[in-house]
Amino acid sequence: MRIGVKGRNVVVSDDLRQRVEKRFEKVARQVSELAQLEVELCQERNPAIRDSHVAEGTLYLKGTTLRAREASDSLVHAINLLEEDLARQVKRHRDKRRGRRQAPAVQPQQMAP
Repeated sequence: MRIGVKGRNVVVSDDLRQRVEKRFEKVARQVSELAQLEVELCQERNPAIRDSHVAEGTLYLKGTTLRAREASDSLVHAINLLEEDLARQVKRHRDKRRGRRQAPAVQPQQMAP
């Protein structure tokens, strides 16, 4: 899976980029290598907003797009919450696809003589 990290009002250091890549390893194992994840980290400049650090993620899979947005008082905590949310969505998506594939075939009913 390819991971892109962008920052808005936040400087994305190598340490922060590695933290995001390490955190999303679990999700990367569950999706195709062709999947693409875009993580955008930003900080709200309004002092009235308590959870000012925001992490937004968009995961492009074959045929579908999964999105999540999490806010927290810490950027690291927002990244962790984002990973948990996207992992839950990926699991649900995989279970749906697996369920369609393993659905039992409809048996034609026989008419009574």
